[in-house]
Amino acid sequence: MRLARLGEPGQERPAVIDDQGLTRDLTSLTHDIDGAFLAADGIARTRRALAEGTLPALESDELRFGPPVARPGIVLCIGQNYAAHAAESGAEPPTRPVIFFKPPNTVVGAYDEVRIPRGSAKTDWEVELAVVIGKRAQYLDSPEQALEHVAGYTIANDVSERDFQLVHSGGQWSKGKSCATFNPLGPYLVPADEVPDVQNLRLRSSVNGEPRQDSSTADMIFSVAQIVHDLSQYLVLDPGDVISTGTPEGVALSGRFPYLSAGDVMEIEIEGLGRQRQVLGKA
Repeated sequence: MRLARLGEPGQERPAVIDDQGLTRDLTSLTHDIDGAFLAADGIARTRRALAEGTLPALESDELRFGPPVARPGIVLCIGQNYAAHAAESGAEPPTRPVIFFKPPNTVVGAYDEVRIPRGSAKTDWEVELAVVIGKRAQYLDSPEQALEHVAGYTIANDVSERDFQLVHSGGQWSKGKSCATFNPLGPYLVPADEVPDVQNLRLRSSVNGEPRQDSSTADMIFSVAQIVHDLSQYLVLDPGDVISTGTPEGVALSGRFPYLSAGDVMEIEIEGLGRQRQVLGKA
């Protein structure tokens, strides 16, 4: 089962793709796939409706995939969470999770255009496993308890402008992470209990068909459970919030590949979660 939001920006309708690959309309259950839906046991209710056969088919071939969760309250990102990526960035692996925020208005659909910002010379790609919170998390007792608060997983492209991030930053990264369209998300939200081993998923990216990143979530320094537990000690995670868990080596910042230009095509994928594709345009 995969949850999706289909339609033009601001007009997306909730949908579910069943185990046979058929798209079903979810509007009889909810007006949207958002924090309120997830908090109200929306995933379990969707399963029941599928089992009962009460959800009508939805013709989806021509519909855009919007972000699979609407209006996240916060988008949190974990920096340098793969040792090899930290090394290619010129940093030592962190001993505690490093976090930064992306504004929720950076979130776009998995196939939407990504716009290179004005003045950019170093726009970069980052394939990341994204966690969607399903139940409020605050002062959790253990990493094991943390996974009970995860609704599901999706794919994020943590697009970055490296000069904005590192030269113009003033000591923090958000300037390089917050440009419009810099967070393609989706295409699907896959329920957590349908991802049998979240710490053993292959992640890949390519630019113009040429391989860039190829790694596994097994190489994460801090696991999903550790990240959610750690964050809950410092802030409140609400249903619908999104956490991007870091990117592996193979980005342009390494010096091994050119930065992105208008007309380039990024493709990123994570095993079991789907695939994204974005064409680069100009702001």
